[in-house]
Amino acid sequence: MTVIVRDVRPDDLRDAEGYARVRRAALPWMLATARQVAHDWAHAHPDARDRPLVAEVGGEIVGTAEVSLAHESPEPGSGLVNVFVHPDHTRLGAGALLLRAAEEHLARAGATTLYSWVLDEPGCRAFAERHGYRGSRSAHFLRLDLTTAELPPLQELPAGVELRTAADFAADPRPLFELDAVTTADEPGDVDAVLDDYAHWLATTWNHPLNDHALTTVAVADGRPVAFSAARTDGLGRYGSGMTGTHPAYRGRGLAKLVKNDSLHRARAAGCTEALTGNDAGNGPMLAVNRWFGYEIRATEVRHVRALG
Repeated sequence: MTVIVRDVRPDDLRDAEGYARVRRAALPWMLATARQVAHDWAHAHPDARDRPLVAEVGGEIVGTAEVSLAHESPEPGSGLVNVFVHPDHTRLGAGALLLRAAEEHLARAGATTLYSWVLDEPGCRAFAERHGYRGSRSAHFLRLDLTTAELPPLQELPAGVELRTAADFAADPRPLFELDAVTTADEPGDVDAVLDDYAHWLATTWNHPLNDHALTTVAVADGRPVAFSAARTDGLGRYGSGMTGTHPAYRGRGLAKLVKNDSLHRARAAGCTEALTGNDAGNGPMLAVNRWFGYEIRATEVRHVRALG
């Protein structure tokens, strides 16, 4: 069967639906909708040199590739490529063709080092190694069944702390952008990121189709947001934690547990049945928080790196 690799057609709903379908099948622990991927394509930053790709067999999308430069990194030359093939269509060569096209694009765009997330499964890791990638850090996918989980009771608020939702900041979300920026700055990862483009953050984070302002909990102290648990929902009963972060000056006070617990209670009350999250394997404190809630590790992925040239 002939595999054809091509660029996505951003205005073709069938491409968005096929792209999201492959993502859900390959990574069922992450939210993916056609509306989401179409939004991501439409609002990709010019400096990212974003080039989403699909692999087709007989007109059916069977594989996808996320391809971009890490434009938010202060160090130039980092490329990002994540290849996903539908489990029913492996061993057709789609993954290799997608990876080759992605690497050629990133090399032309000036990338010198490529980073890719690979499922921690023998076949996936062997594929990455055959193409010159070496494993580094790892991260977990975690799941919590909200229909049966016994969530911890809502906690008493510390003195001077109040809880709000992101919806309360609709008139001026900049304080949440500033908190997101400071917590992202020391998030574990291979590639550092600096959030300094407020307009782009509004388009890609604040106004993202999956972003649920009503279920995102924010802790406020001393007149400003100091901790948050970002919520994403797909309209199908699935709730995903975008990020839980605390301002460095307010860590060690249990605020991460506080905001995430409140958000999970809101999610269940809103009818969500499944909670999903990701956790860097080296982030022990956040992993402990997730275990406290009852999350279970469902899969692990390993960051792989390859130097170009």
